[in-house]
Amino acid sequence: MKIGIFAFQGAFAEHARAFAELGVQTTEIRRREHFHQSFDGVVLPGGESTVQGKLMREENLLEPLRRAVQEGLPAFGTCAGLILLAKKISNDGNAYLGTMDITVKRNAYGRQIGSFRSELEVKEIGNFPAVFIRAPYIESAGKDVKILAEYGGKAVAARQAHMLVTAFHPELTDDLRIHAYFTELARGRI
Repeated sequence: MKIGIFAFQGAFAEHARAFAELGVQTTEIRRREHFHQSFDGVVLPGGESTVQGKLMREENLLEPLRRAVQEGLPAFGTCAGLILLAKKISNDGNAYLGTMDITVKRNAYGRQIGSFRSELEVKEIGNFPAVFIRAPYIESAGKDVKILAEYGGKAVAARQAHMLVTAFHPELTDDLRIHAYFTELARGRI
């Protein structure tokens, strides 16, 4: 099994560490030629969604990635990755991949100084130590989207078919269960 991790910015090394601890091979994607490799899934890490979207466009990665996810490539988006996968961003006119039937609000919990940690109950996983950094939340979701966790009445984790998103950063904890969940999703076991 091999997971491709978009490595423009954000905690991509921490995602790689989490998968390595699970015995899953990863490779970094920075250019279009890196995307031609065979992947069992891809990770879109946190960072700044507008910067990542711009870099994906410049590297001609946006359309090939959109097509691959639409055709069934498992995708896991954390924070900015959630925004990149969303069909609509309520407080930003941009849309990037638009593959997941969710509407999100960017920076919904305030600026970086407003970052925080919280214990969340994540369906199919259990109690999880969530790290929120300038986090978005899901304002609305289509009927095929399963909400996996909420914070303060707002959806912060969800799954639709082969796509998994979290508004928080599981890679910044020592808890590997969300990465293990995505690994099982990429293997077609859930």
